[in-house]
Amino acid sequence: MNRVILVGRLTRDPDLRYTPNGVAVANFNIAVNRPFKKEGEQQQADFINGVVWRKPAENLANYMKKGSQIGVDGRVQTRIYEGQDGKTVYVTEVVADSIQFLESKGNQGSDNHGSYGQSNSGSQPNVQPSQNNSFEGGDPIDISDDDLPF
Repeated sequence: MNRVILVGRLTRDPDLRYTPNGVAVANFNIAVNRPFKKEGEQQQADFINGVVWRKPAENLANYMKKGSQIGVDGRVQTRIYEGQDGKTVYVTEVVADSIQFLESKGNQGSDNHGSYGQSNSGSQPNVQPSQNNSFEGGDPIDISDDDLPF
C-alpha cells in the first residue's frame, strides 16, 4: 500500500508548466511540522516535494501561493533520470491525487474557499475556515499561526 496524507504550508509558489501535449503539471514543496518538539528547541519541519497534474495543478497554481496551507492526498513515487552533467539523479516526491485548500483565499485577498482534486472517493468535506476566528456561536479567539501545531 502506498498512500500519503500531508498537511502543511507551501514553501514557495507552485511552479505550473504544460507538457508538449498541453497537460498541466505543477511542482510544489510543502513544510510539514513534525509532531514532536524538544524542550527549548524550535519546531522542526520536513520539506516535501510534490507534483500534481491536470486541472488540480492549474487550481493550485492559480489560487494558492507561498505560505498557503494545503492538504495533500497521494502516493510516494521515485523516478530516475540522467542529469545534464551525465550523473544519475534520483527524485522522490509525492504525486498528489487531490489537494485541499485548508484556508480561504479570503485570508490571502479574496473570499473563495475550495478543494480541488481528482478524487474518486465521492464527497469530501469542504473545509471553510471562519473569517472572524471564532467558534460557532462563541466569542472571537486570539490565536496566531505560531500557536498552531501544524
